[in-house]
Amino acid sequence: MLIKNLRILACLPKEAMMKKKSGLSTKLEPIGIFEPTCDDSNYSTGQLFLHKVFGYRGIILTPWEVRVFDRDETLAQSYRTAPASSSKSKTDRSANTDDSLGDNILHLNGSATYHQTNKTALPQTKTRLYYSVLMDERDWKHVKYRTQTEGVTFLHESEENSPFFTIPGLDYVSHTDIMPYSSLSVKPIQHNLLDKFISYEPTTEPPFVARHALKEWTARNKFWLEPTDVYKETTNDIRVTVIPFYMGCKRKPSSGDSTANNSTLALHNYSGAVQQYWWRYCIRLENMGTHNVQLCERNWRIFSMNGSLETVRARGVNGVEPLLSMDMPAFQYSSHVSLYTPSGHMWGTFRIRTRSGKSFDVKVPPFTLESKTASSKDYSPDDDGGSRPPPPPPPSTSEPDSPGP
Repeated sequence: MLIKNLRILACLPKEAMMKKKSGLSTKLEPIGIFEPTCDDSNYSTGQLFLHKVFGYRGIILTPWEVRVFDRDETLAQSYRTAPASSSKSKTDRSANTDDSLGDNILHLNGSATYHQTNKTALPQTKTRLYYSVLMDERDWKHVKYRTQTEGVTFLHESEENSPFFTIPGLDYVSHTDIMPYSSLSVKPIQHNLLDKFISYEPTTEPPFVARHALKEWTARNKFWLEPTDVYKETTNDIRVTVIPFYMGCKRKPSSGDSTANNSTLALHNYSGAVQQYWWRYCIRLENMGTHNVQLCERNWRIFSMNGSLETVRARGVNGVEPLLSMDMPAFQYSSHVSLYTPSGHMWGTFRIRTRSGKSFDVKVPPFTLESKTASSKDYSPDDDGGSRPPPPPPPSTSEPDSPGP
């Protein structure tokens, strides 16, 4: 089965329409053959795939086991066990007011912070597979309005106030979004890290295998690359998925920041510097309904373990107000948050507007912000005599649109 047709239909609806209106023809070319999906096992490093939602071509680098906190499954279970007189339709749920958003945050990852008001709403936890992948450079321009190609960011090792840097074309994909395919091409994916991380071995299946550089780089940066928790919740047919990543800790001189100097807000190390902890979080919104809607506002609550609570309200996300239509029902973006304590929580809502002008709030599931410390004992790649990993990539010339929530 030729799948170039599917890629263009999935990835390039706007471009195809523009070419049709201008009289230009769209040439379809085969890129490979579909393979059966793996329902009971994980995909291997080197597996080629199409993204089920965003349609880009990619190749799997590393599989990760994550804990998925799915509040939809929890509520479905409570509806099945609740008396008929007290049950209500799942699709009729709406977001709570801001004051109640954190009520059920108590049991996430065992962090006892809030008063638990509804024990039936504890999120169900299951282990699922996610993959770090490389996106084909040829598809970046077709998906940039629906998912960021520079969304995976890192902190510089320098303790100075340096900007983030990014690895363009690195993404995280759930197991259910993988549409595997095979190709006879020796280089079916275009990415500047492909040759550094992947080698072609025609006698293996799949014929693309991890180089020692990939194993070494993944092991060295595991604590910044590894997703550990995923949070999901659906409100009025809009599903929100959140994946937080710990980025590291920066140290600032305490004399230059009046906020940091406040001992109730910051932790100081032995040299008197203020420690500022950073997280990146990836959010995906999916329209599971039958009507076009638009995200017009975000509202965040950020809780630090020292008891401080910050509220952030602003229009759109990362400078845009994405449309979740039937043709393009999903939008994914990444942003950052920092705390002066090593852990905290976030939760909030997105204000969604319908075509008729009505609006409603969609809940962002509460998620934890936990710091991690890398250890040399976790670095143990298999020594296959491969080359050294590439040096850390240079800072991206384009910094994130919104360095905060």
